[in-house]
Amino acid sequence: MCLVFVCDEEERVLGSQQAPGNCPYCGGVVMATDVESAWRLCFLPLCFKAKRKFYCTLCARRLVAYP
Repeated sequence: MCLVFVCDEEERVLGSQQAPGNCPYCGGVVMATDVESAWRLCFLPLCFKAKRKFYCTLCARRLVAYP
């Protein structure tokens, strides 16, 4: 018996811009990127989410913004 999972997550970058502030680790410039992710099961879309991700351009670290 063979069980195959056909789940997929696809991320697409909508846009990016410079965010205010500096990286707390290295002092580099912080970029804010808007990303749309889509979960698919057997090529049928299940969920769409739009997120904003922050990362440093100098050390390439993913940063988390707390409200």
